[in-house]
Amino acid sequence: MPTVAERRQIFRELHESGCFALPNPWDIGSARYLQHLGFKALATSSAGFAFSRALPDNAVPRDMMLAHIREIVEATDLPVNADFENGFADEPEGVAENVRLCVATGVAGLSIEDSTGRSEPRLYDLSLAVERIQAARAAIADTGVVLVGRAECFLVGQPDIEAVIRRLTAYAEAGADCLYAPGLETREQISAVVAAVAPKPVNLLISGPGGFTMADAEMLGVRRVSVGGALARAAWGGFMRAARELAQHGTFGGLGDAARHGELQAFFQADAARRAS
Repeated sequence: MPTVAERRQIFRELHESGCFALPNPWDIGSARYLQHLGFKALATSSAGFAFSRALPDNAVPRDMMLAHIREIVEATDLPVNADFENGFADEPEGVAENVRLCVATGVAGLSIEDSTGRSEPRLYDLSLAVERIQAARAAIADTGVVLVGRAECFLVGQPDIEAVIRRLTAYAEAGADCLYAPGLETREQISAVVAAVAPKPVNLLISGPGGFTMADAEMLGVRRVSVGGALARAAWGGFMRAARELAQHGTFGGLGDAARHGELQAFFQADAARRAS
């Protein structure tokens, strides 16, 4: 298994050219399977993990999230980017302390959002948001961890692309290595963000079918594409459809698309053997 330092170096190199997929597992099994498929890096999903713990997104306590992040890091040979929500603190000092704890899990990257998690204000004032990124940057120090600055404008009902760009460029200047604005929907929006923060890389969220492909993202200058909680929600979708059919109709048609036991058994047996050798 590569060392933590090696994985961090690999992760930084992935951001230098091209465009890579950064899928989001929600537990050890899904992380191992994604590695098996040949992905080059993984990212945790705050929503995916929260739902697995019977909690809504943004309701997982800090220490539980840190334990989950460490579990994913230790489950895979790949670099892992942590969805670290808003740093689990409002003030820069608290963000710095929590970022240091996150770095200690062995992550290769971590993201800090500018959403407060409250109904009002939905976003931190820009000056405070910048101080929070600066604090995270200082806490990361020379560890090699990639810092992702997130502008949550679109996700909190403020779809103003000029405000997004203003925030992302400020985060880039404050020390963010990669910039991310979940919720971008058009080629024009994506191109504008890529141009505004260049040469720093941009993360694009694609969480459903019928939109952009990896080829589209690369053509637009995006460096990495994540899916957020979409893989976890896809799994939940199959479970919910099958369970509802059984509960409401007493029939089992929803089990028709289930993964075969033998396929999963064979994969996890082989995977466990590889890890033990």
